[in-house]
Amino acid sequence: MSSKKIFVVRHGQTDYNLKGVVQGSGIDAPINENGIQQAQAFFKKYGHMDFDKIYFSGLVRTKQSIAGFIEKGIPHESIPELNEISWGKYEGMPMNHDENEYYHNMISKWAKGHLDLKIENGESPLDVAERLEKGMKKILSEDHQKVLICMHGRAIRILLCVLLNYDLRFMDVFRHQNLCCYELSLLGDKQFRLDDYKPSPFEEENEL
Repeated sequence: MSSKKIFVVRHGQTDYNLKGVVQGSGIDAPINENGIQQAQAFFKKYGHMDFDKIYFSGLVRTKQSIAGFIEKGIPHESIPELNEISWGKYEGMPMNHDENEYYHNMISKWAKGHLDLKIENGESPLDVAERLEKGMKKILSEDHQKVLICMHGRAIRILLCVLLNYDLRFMDVFRHQNLCCYELSLLGDKQFRLDDYKPSPFEEENEL
């Protein structure tokens, strides 16, 4: 019996990414021209794959990033539980020196185990992990053997910890680029294996 295969990809670049402005789940920004090229490169590399279903978050940048697959007629669904972490009051704000320092201090505290900490009006890693578990429960309840999930950088790091039973303190070991892809197998009841990590095919094509 073959295992269920899950491909988790990050969305393409937005102007907020380019300008270093925090998006989180509160900014529903579209992908930019570079993001479109990244999405096209990803489709060129993976478009031949026979995905049974595609899932994406409730934010437009994820749906736009896998548009080529949707246009093929593959069944698809938006799962808001896959949204990016909420950065609260920092969403939509350029990161000046003080705010950047506060952000990195928060990341450092998470790495030390203070996973219940959150930016004002935002979410903690524990909040996001709980939300992602609900989203994955929906996805795994459906009988599909090969699925593509498009979501967000910090959320991907947390999701991989959840699926691989990995300590959330070390979530930053998981890299993410726009349109990078993690390939996982579900071998048994909630037993996941990380099979591969592919960087952005757009970056590969341009030798960056």
